[in-house]
Amino acid sequence: MTMTTTQAGAATLAGQEFQTAESRYEAMATRDPAADGQFIVGVITTGIYCRNTCPARRPKRENVKFFDSPEQARTAGFRACLRCDPDDAGEHAELIERVREMLHRQGATPSLAELAREAGLSAWHVQRVFKRATGVTPRQYAEAHRASRLREELKSGSTVTDAMYAAGYGSARALYESGARHLGMKPSSYRNGGSGETVSYAITETPLGTMLLAATERGVCALRFGSPGELLDELRSEYGAASLVSDPASLARHVEAVMGYINGVASGADLPLDLRGTPFQLRVWEALRAIPPGETRTYGELARVAGRPGAARAVGRACATNPVAIGVPCHRAVRADGSPGGYRWGVDIKEKLLEGEARRPA
Repeated sequence: MTMTTTQAGAATLAGQEFQTAESRYEAMATRDPAADGQFIVGVITTGIYCRNTCPARRPKRENVKFFDSPEQARTAGFRACLRCDPDDAGEHAELIERVREMLHRQGATPSLAELAREAGLSAWHVQRVFKRATGVTPRQYAEAHRASRLREELKSGSTVTDAMYAAGYGSARALYESGARHLGMKPSSYRNGGSGETVSYAITETPLGTMLLAATERGVCALRFGSPGELLDELRSEYGAASLVSDPASLARHVEAVMGYINGVASGADLPLDLRGTPFQLRVWEALRAIPPGETRTYGELARVAGRPGAARAVGRACATNPVAIGVPCHRAVRADGSPGGYRWGVDIKEKLLEGEARRPA
């Protein structure tokens, strides 16, 4: 009986899980593709409104307002972002929304053939239009949506079994093969906020600004630049129930490797990494790590290496969600015209990293 109640409660329409400011901010912070088009993000400090998937640097929570539509954002005095073009609903907006609704339904994820049959179009057309609009295939979108539902259910206190059925995983095997991969840990650990994990961290000053480096027993899981308070808040948000330990001594060799790179002593920072992401994100991050120091690749070139030709925007999003600066050298990803493009930790830092590598002898 519990299963039936949970399943019924999960039969929400597209976008209903993004109704609160908290869920919207989390979707914006993770650039969740399942939330794209469900709301608009207004950045108070710039006066610009964006999609939640915009690759621009993530604003602080207090500097963000959420709107249900671009019209509401414009009425409030905001102007459209030129990078993510939030006003471009596209000529296929109705088709995209229909496919989204099908993918959000309760039960097994429909195949591409089933989506095409219900939409009255060819599978090729549905795949092409949907991927062009969202940056992901219908299957990848469905996986992201299930993972989003799973995170939400586990955070709300649901049991792992109830969360599994509410999110649309048909079996425990599917949950632990797919869901655990998206969470980066066992669902039971995620439900407890990473309980049982120990995350050591060190905060130090560098020529590029304040840096936080954090690691689990598997390797470095975070390397970021910003203000100390903001960096710690982000770490606590991601590893809320893990044991966070300030331990500069145990991380000294990792910090030394990064400082050697920043100061031009080493061509790169050889770090053991604990990376957690979607299969596509992991492929992009691996492609970035394969770029030799001093060289760059365009987002389009990286998309081809990652097996998704034409998905340059999706590569940009993967770069923007990279948790380990320098260790995963997303600063080596540039636009097709050779300009730096965006960077999660600020374009000024990206430019300094690129300039420093260009000056070093091969």
